[in-house]
Amino acid sequence: MQQRNIFVVGIDDFHLAQFQFLPDARHYRFHPLFTREELKSGDRFPVARLLHDGREQLHRFQGHIDAIVGYWDFPVSTVLPILRQPFGLPGPTLESVLRCEHKYWSRLEQARTVPEHIPPFCAVNPFHADPLSTLTVDFPFWIKPVKAVLSCLGFRVRDKLEFQHAIEQIRRGIRRFGDPFNLILAMADLPPEVAAVDGNHCIAESLISAGHQCTLEGYVYQGKVTVYGVVDSLREGPAQSSFSRYQYPTRLPPPVQARMSNIADRVMRQVGYDCAPFNMELYWEENSDRIWLLEINTRISRSHAPLFRMVDDCYHHQVMIDLGLGREPVMPWREGPYACAAKFMVRRHEDATVQRVPTPREIQAIEADIPGVIIKLEVDQGMQLSNLQDQDSYTYEVATLFVGARDNTELEAKYAQVLRCLPLEFTAPEQPVPPPATAAAR
Repeated sequence: MQQRNIFVVGIDDFHLAQFQFLPDARHYRFHPLFTREELKSGDRFPVARLLHDGREQLHRFQGHIDAIVGYWDFPVSTVLPILRQPFGLPGPTLESVLRCEHKYWSRLEQARTVPEHIPPFCAVNPFHADPLSTLTVDFPFWIKPVKAVLSCLGFRVRDKLEFQHAIEQIRRGIRRFGDPFNLILAMADLPPEVAAVDGNHCIAESLISAGHQCTLEGYVYQGKVTVYGVVDSLREGPAQSSFSRYQYPTRLPPPVQARMSNIADRVMRQVGYDCAPFNMELYWEENSDRIWLLEINTRISRSHAPLFRMVDDCYHHQVMIDLGLGREPVMPWREGPYACAAKFMVRRHEDATVQRVPTPREIQAIEADIPGVIIKLEVDQGMQLSNLQDQDSYTYEVATLFVGARDNTELEAKYAQVLRCLPLEFTAPEQPVPPPATAAAR
């Protein structure tokens, strides 16, 4: 078989290593179209450079371009349709991607097809002279930009004082996302009600009662919607404000999973999305048996990839690559060495300086001593946690641990063992920073 040239937008060593374990890896040649570090450099997302320099690099390539893919959120997920278009490569239209990624537009489309599964919502201009007067939802509610990353600038608001605090924070930070996102919106055909809500706007939504949160991993191929995995999302903190782990497979009852898959089918058809992966976050409110749709991402979840490898014996990058090459994905099922797996997010709830991080040798020793464990640091020695980018509004993620196990009891035991062994130390700042305001679950 002739090798396929696959360009990966925002490639990094961690995921490139995973690509090498895909079933047909020997038939793929992976090319970087910007590295992850290049995408993270600077205070703004480099959308203009991504489009200009990316197009030039692709046009200079001497061989045949077979696919252009990416597994990162904004800006990667939204530039992919634009980069593919000149080469006639398979993939969704820009508008169908934006119907998922623009949170307000996405809610408008969801309201047309699954209104019983979404909360009341409205658009908010944070730069309006009196944004409070424009609200059509009551306290308490959740406010966030129409485009952001990892819950950044998302706030749970209970009263006017908390609303004012959130607006002040959003005004200071939203243009980092909004201005680059507007470059993408300018290239799309937008309906009037969406064109009026640009990237520097927010969406306010009524709170969803706490329940069982999960993510459907799926794809659309030639109009057929397929869900190939359901991953549970667990939260931590006094108000369950931050993710503590993602666990696969889900412990949701099969009938609930089937209803969620039906919601995904209806919504993805409504937005016209095709020939690409997606994931959809939902809640099951057990007491009322209601299902709530939170949001849609037009990519695979990189966080879930090692979990699929541990349980099903294949990273689900395979889905992304198959679709990028224009063919229906084939994923194994429950062929991996573990019955369950989780990604644990190790968090701190207060600012601090990183005093010590484990050496590569220390990490290797822990991974060798505890089978089924992968350790990935998110901080460096000497770093101030408050300088970390793209965190949620309430905690700092300092490390991630991927753990595979025979059952939930062993999973918990392995996690606790790693935490005891991991030499990750912090020093509080000279002037203690007050703990962040409490958030509540959606």
